[in-house]
Amino acid sequence: MKIGILGTGMVGKTLATRLVELDHEVKMGSRTRDNPEATAWALAHGEGASHGTFADAAGFGELLVNATAGTASLTALEAAGADNLGGKTLMDVANTLDFSHGVPPSLAVVNTDSLGEQIQRTYPGLKVVKALNTMNCVLMADPAKLSGSHNVFVCGNDAQAKSLVMELLRSLGWPAEDIIDLGDIGAARGTEMLLPLWIRLMGVLGTPQFNFKIVR
Repeated sequence: MKIGILGTGMVGKTLATRLVELDHEVKMGSRTRDNPEATAWALAHGEGASHGTFADAAGFGELLVNATAGTASLTALEAAGADNLGGKTLMDVANTLDFSHGVPPSLAVVNTDSLGEQIQRTYPGLKVVKALNTMNCVLMADPAKLSGSHNVFVCGNDAQAKSLVMELLRSLGWPAEDIIDLGDIGAARGTEMLLPLWIRLMGVLGTPQFNFKIVR
């Protein structure tokens, strides 16, 4: 599958690398076509890896991944262009972490809204699926890095889009029984609000290599 990754940070590069390893064609997008991070990544990962602008990546991908900083996601999607986004599926893994008042960061969007909902409202034709935003990017790409069963949450308004994202998650190594569908995109409020707890846990545990497990 052709996948467009928006974002050149650690999350974008980790997911892009894993997806290339799984034989997907991946184009990494950034603000400029000559972004050094994206250029270096594409050179290091062979024929299945390429790079360009946000618009290039959005136009290329059959499925898109928003791995930009959450506070800049709407700006990045505007640069990607509504025509390039079309009616595609967008897996949104971003969180609106706001470091303007120091560390630990707060959430710029919280309680009565979420980034996932903002993207869906702004681009009603886009099929937004929130997923993977409640864990470290190493576990996003390879859940087997953590022993035992642990969960990933998905939510979105379009059942077909969620099925496509869940298929991709299974290919990354997420067992079907560990994927929990929370319903419509409004559930992104809950998964995004897990981040302050996640950040506190990282400080207490001294590692980002942990995840949530629902016991029932």
